Amino acid sequence: MFAKKLFALILPMFCLLAFEANSQVVTSKKEAIKKGIYRKPEVSTEVQSAVSNLTEDKSVKKTTTAQKQTTVTQPVAVAKVAAKPVAKTVTKSKKALIKQTDDADLIADDDNDSYMALQMINNAMSFIGTRYLGGGSTQRGMDCSGMVTAVFNIFDVKLPRSSNEMAKVGVKVAKEEIKKGDLIFFHTNGKRIINHVGMVIEVLGDEIKFVHSSTHEGVIISSTKEPYYKKNFVQANRML
Repeated sequence: MFAKKLFALILPMFCLLAFEANSQVVTSKKEAIKKGIYRKPEVSTEVQSAVSNLTEDKSVKKTTTAQKQTTVTQPVAVAKVAAKPVAKTVTKSKKALIKQTDDADLIADDDNDSYMALQMINNAMSFIGTRYLGGGSTQRGMDCSGMVTAVFNIFDVKLPRSSNEMAKVGVKVAKEEIKKGDLIFFHTNGKRIINHVGMVIEVLGDEIKFVHSSTHEGVIISSTKEPYYKKNFVQANRML
């Protein structure tokens, strides 16, 4: 009787102890292996597929990032623009030709025509129409010797101021040898003293045309064919 009671008392206690032993909490994989109760977890096919896709996405992103980092920016070729030629400005000196266009009747007939003489003629003819003024040598008014000195002064050639003194310089030439640019002298005061001068602009056979400042008409063109100048012609001198 006593033994039955003791067994009845001990059995519940033994079961309780066994239950407590089996119900202890396992906190690590190592502890579970030690107690012999570890089981490898089973992963479902869906979870494995999701993990695989996630791994591939990360791999693609890493590759793309690496490509971006290794991309080398190529230098852009800049087209060179050819420099435009700079136009040079040529300034003519004070002695440059004043009249650029020759009159039709002042073109050199042959190699004997002096280029300087032609330019002096062009400048002398620019005074045509200027009124006569005794002692004057500008476009406001000029006498015969004033017109000649004004032309020669343009080319820095100095001549005596009076026609009589001019006749004493240069080289005297025969009438048949007179050329363009020569100075032609007259005496128009009824005496044998030279008192008038002009510049030859053209020679046509025995006719000589010249530009001069006339007492009554100012600067004009006249000819030795005119009786007055044919009668009073004295000589011609070459200054160039």
